[in-house]
Amino acid sequence: MAAASRVFCFRDVRWAPDPVLEPGAAVRTPQPVPLVIDNGSFQTRAGWACPDPAVPAEPLLRFRSLAARNRGARSGTGAETQVGNDLGSPEPLRWLLRSPFDRNVPVQLELQELLLDHVFQRLGVSSQGCVDHPIVLTEAVCNPLYSRQMMSELLFECYQVPKVSYGIDSLYSFYHNRSQNWPCSGLVISSGYQCTHILPVLEGRLDAKNCKRINLGGCQAAVYLQRLLQLKYPGHFAAITLSRMEEILHEHSYVAEDYIEELRKWQSPEYYENNMHKMQLPFSNKLLGSTLTSEEKQERRQQQLRRLQELNARRREEKLQLDQERLDRLLYVQELLEDGQMDQFHKALVELNMDSAEELQSYINKLSLSVEQTKQKILQAEVSIEVDVVDSKPETPDLDPLGSEQSLEDVESVNEFEPLFAEEQPEVEKPVAAVQPVFNLAEYHQLFLGTERIRAPEIVFQPSLIGEDQAGIAETMQYVLERYPKEQQSILVQNVFLTGGNTMYPGLKARVQKELLEMRPFQSSFQVHLASNPVLDTWYGARDWAVEYMTCDEGWITRKDYEEKGGEYLKEHCASNVYVPIRLPKQAPRTTEALAPSRVLTSSTGNACEQA
Repeated sequence: MAAASRVFCFRDVRWAPDPVLEPGAAVRTPQPVPLVIDNGSFQTRAGWACPDPAVPAEPLLRFRSLAARNRGARSGTGAETQVGNDLGSPEPLRWLLRSPFDRNVPVQLELQELLLDHVFQRLGVSSQGCVDHPIVLTEAVCNPLYSRQMMSELLFECYQVPKVSYGIDSLYSFYHNRSQNWPCSGLVISSGYQCTHILPVLEGRLDAKNCKRINLGGCQAAVYLQRLLQLKYPGHFAAITLSRMEEILHEHSYVAEDYIEELRKWQSPEYYENNMHKMQLPFSNKLLGSTLTSEEKQERRQQQLRRLQELNARRREEKLQLDQERLDRLLYVQELLEDGQMDQFHKALVELNMDSAEELQSYINKLSLSVEQTKQKILQAEVSIEVDVVDSKPETPDLDPLGSEQSLEDVESVNEFEPLFAEEQPEVEKPVAAVQPVFNLAEYHQLFLGTERIRAPEIVFQPSLIGEDQAGIAETMQYVLERYPKEQQSILVQNVFLTGGNTMYPGLKARVQKELLEMRPFQSSFQVHLASNPVLDTWYGARDWAVEYMTCDEGWITRKDYEEKGGEYLKEHCASNVYVPIRLPKQAPRTTEALAPSRVLTSSTGNACEQA
C-alpha cells in the first residue's frame, strides 16, 4: 500500500479559454481606475487597482505569455493567431509558440501587442479608439532604454493611454510583504522563469550599480530535467514533454540543504524506496496479442471486406462523374467543329492543349470506353452476390483493364487486405486461454524519480551541472555583499527576501540560510524571509502602489512627459528602476585658435603673389 501511494499520475491540464469579463461601474466612476499588468516572461497577470470592495482585489486574468499562429486557418483574412489560454495545450504547438521576451526583456513588440490586445479585450475595456485607464506595468531589472522606449511608444501611440508607470516585479513583491517592523533595506533574491536576480535595497531604494543577474531559472531547470529523463527512459522519449517536466518541478522537486550529503543518502536502497516518486505515463490496457474467437474473426473480416467494397464503389462513382464531365466538354468542342465555328474550335483546342481534331477524337473514344466500363462495374457491384469469407477466399474487385491510376490504387488496397482474407486451414479449435503479460504494462510506463528530484533545482546553486560558466546564488550573493562596508552588510542580511515562482521549492529557504551561515562572520545574525505568495505578490504589490498613488504625480509618466522627454523616460518611485538618461557627446565648437593657421597660410600666399 505504501508503494502504491507514491504513484502519481500526470494531470495534463488543458487551458480553458479566458472569458470576456464585464467591468463594473466602480471601474470607470468617478474616474477610470488603473489597470495593473504583471508582464512576466512565464505568465501575464492583469486586474484592476480599485479601492472599491465590489471589485476583486486579485488578478482577473492569468495566462502564459505565448502566442501561436494557427496553420489550419483557411479563411480569406489569413491565419488565426491564438494567445495564452486560447491555445488549449502547448505541446501540440510547441514548435509554433512564440514569446515576446528574450530572457526577461520584451523585444518582439508585435507579439507584445497581441498580449496587450488579449488583456484589454478580455477585461472588457470598452473605450472607443483608446484605453483611457492608467497602466501599471512591470519591467525587468535595469531594463534597457530601447525596450522601455518601444513599450512606451506602443502604449501611448497605439493605445492612447493617459499615463503609465513602470516598476520592478520583485520590488513590488518586497514592498507588499513589508510589515511595520521590517527595515527599509534588504537583499532581494528573485528567481523566475528565465533569470535569477540579486537586488540590494538601501533605505527604500534600489542600488542598481550592484545588482547582479544569473541567466538561469525555471525554464532551464525544466529543460535539464527533460534531458535527464529522456536519457534514462529512451523508450518514452516523446511522452517526456516540457509541460510534464514543469509539473514535476512544481510538485515533486525540492532543494537539498546539503547537496553532496543528500546524494549519499540516495545511495541507500532503503532511502531510495522510501523517497522515490513514480510518475505514471498514460498507456492503453489493450494487449497487442489478444485472442479472438472464430466468430469474432469472421465478423471482422466481413466488416473489412464491406468497408473495402464501399470504398471502391465510392471511388468508381467519383471517377465516373469526373470522366463524364470531361467527355461532355470534349463533345461540346467537337460540336463547334461540326457547326463550322472554326475560331472558337481552335481556341478551345489551345485551352485543352491539343493540336488537331484527330487527337480530340482519340480522347473522346478513350473517355467513352472508360465511362462505359465504369458503368458496367457499378452495375456488377450492385447485383453481385455477397462473398462468403469463411469457406472461400473472397474475389478481388474487378480491375480496370486500361491500367488507369485509380485501378492501381484499388489493387494496392486489395493487396493490403490480402492477408486478412487468407484461407483458413481446418484445425481443431482449442480452448481460449487468458493471456498473461510477461511484464507489468503499467510499471513499464512509469518514470522513477530519484535524484532527479534534487538535481534539476540545484542548477541555480551550481550552474556547472548543465555546463554554464556562471556563479550560483551563494557566490553571487557573497560577491554583492562584499561590495559594501561591514555595517551595510549587516543591515542587508537582516532582511534577505526570497520571491519569484522559482523560489517555491521546499527546502530553498533552509539552503539559503545554510549558505549565509557559511559566509557570514562567527555569531553574526541574519534573517531570511519567503514571500507569502511568491507568484502573485508582484501583482498585489503593484496594485497596492497604484491604489496609494492613484491621484499623485509621483511615478506616473504622462503623455506630455512622453512627448517632451522621449519614450525611454522614467519617473522613479519606491519600486522602480533608476533612470539613467542618454547622454550624447557634444561637438566641440570651432575656436579662433583653430582658424589661425589657415589665416597665416592665406597671408603668406598673398605675399608670395605680390613678390612675383
